[in-house]
Amino acid sequence: MNIYDKAHDLAKALKESKEVEEITSAMKLIETDPEAKKMLDDLRERQMEVQQRMMSGDMPPQEEMEKMEKLFEVLSLNLNIRRLFDAERRLSVIIEDVNKIIADSLQDLYGSSL
Repeated sequence: MNIYDKAHDLAKALKESKEVEEITSAMKLIETDPEAKKMLDDLRERQMEVQQRMMSGDMPPQEEMEKMEKLFEVLSLNLNIRRLFDAERRLSVIIEDVNKIIADSLQDLYGSSL
C-alpha cells in the first residue's frame, strides 16, 4: 500500500464531495452579485489579518472581534453567502474528522499525547 496514492485518492474524494460541489456552486452565485462578493472579500481579508495578528501573538481587541462577528452575521443574511458558510463548515468538519482518524491511528506509536 502506497500512502501517497491513498492521499491522492482522499484528495480526489474531497474534490468530488457534495460539500465542495456546494462551495463551488455558492461561489458561482456570489460572483454574480458584486455587492455580496465585495462584502465576502472584505470579510475574508479581515479574517486573514486577524489570523496573522494572532499567529504573531498579537490578540485583537474584543471590540474588533465583535465587529467581525457582526459582519459575519450580516453576511449570513445573504442566502448564497450563508449557503457558502454552511458548506465550508461541513467541509471543515470532514477535514477535522480525517485528521483525527489519522492522529488516532498513530496513537499507539506516540502514546496518548496526540
